[in-house]
Amino acid sequence: MAVTCFTQEFSTPVAPSRMFKALILNSHNLIPKIAPQGIKSIEFVEGDGAAGSIKQTNLADGGHLKWLKHRIDAVDAEKLACKYTLIESDVAFDKIESVVYEVKFEASSDGGCVCKMTSEYHVKEGVELKEEDIKQGKDKAMGLYKVVEEYLLANPNVYA
Repeated sequence: MAVTCFTQEFSTPVAPSRMFKALILNSHNLIPKIAPQGIKSIEFVEGDGAAGSIKQTNLADGGHLKWLKHRIDAVDAEKLACKYTLIESDVAFDKIESVVYEVKFEASSDGGCVCKMTSEYHVKEGVELKEEDIKQGKDKAMGLYKVVEEYLLANPNVYA
């Protein structure tokens, strides 16, 4: 099995601790409220959010996917970092076995933060994965980050 890695990062004027709380620690409550057009619900099917927990994301009707399951591999609230793995979906993956994500929020000099994301695609034998193969997923993830950023900027006391 081959591994293909992609990295991306973006800057935001929102403090790293607020982004971490909104996107990692409380995403199951916040995201369905502020992005119902994309995500119906997020629920823990095992655990409570600590390492080893499994979280199911139920997507809005009409899309290609109906649900995704992620296993939380590590959560470090002190370092504002999280590692989780996409382990299952309602649509069979034709090219990948799993996807491992690492997200870290680092303080920037302007009081905001830089969000650094690494995606490790574990692809099936004999398959070559190109960036355009995963562009749609990356674009949706960045769109979600921007929705959270806008919500936090509009509500400066939330997760403060």
